[in-house]
Amino acid sequence: MRAVTFDIESISDSLVRGHIDVNEQELTVVGIHDSETGEYSSYFKEELHKLWPILERADMLIGFNSDSFDIPLLNRYYPGNLSHIRSLDLLSEVQKVLGRRIRLQALAEATLGRGKSGDGLAAGQWWKEGKRDEVAKYCIEDVRLTRELYDYALANGVLKYKDLRDLRDIKIDTANWNSAVSAMPAMTHALPL
Repeated sequence: MRAVTFDIESISDSLVRGHIDVNEQELTVVGIHDSETGEYSSYFKEELHKLWPILERADMLIGFNSDSFDIPLLNRYYPGNLSHIRSLDLLSEVQKVLGRRIRLQALAEATLGRGKSGDGLAAGQWWKEGKRDEVAKYCIEDVRLTRELYDYALANGVLKYKDLRDLRDIKIDTANWNSAVSAMPAMTHALPL
């Protein structure tokens, strides 16, 4: 099964009551890990045409908060519909069990022993300063954390978070994560051949 773990960075000047409106965001870079090649790569907005064939051949997209943010935002640039590709949103999986959201930073620190290399606000500032490579590097690090959390949950059936002072397990049902969606090989979902 070919899985593409991904994350996006975006910028916007709008913030409504502490909530980021996907429709007000402008995509800056997409970072991915392709399980078929084992490689991490990034694509700036003007390079998205190189990303589409990779996503088109994916059996599953893996992200963090991807179903409600990354996929809807990326769909604004995609000539097809990314929601036709099976997706696994780690944040949604955690929220199903806990009934609340946990930040990627908190999961990574508790589960992997290390956190993020920055934050989205800093990435937005770097972008405005023309530090595109810094933004891409930050995005790839988030992809790496997401992929490692996915692999950890798959191997152990849990992710971890810190609740006050204690580390707690979040039991994750991974039974269907790597199951094939159909017997058909992955191929273009929405782009013309």
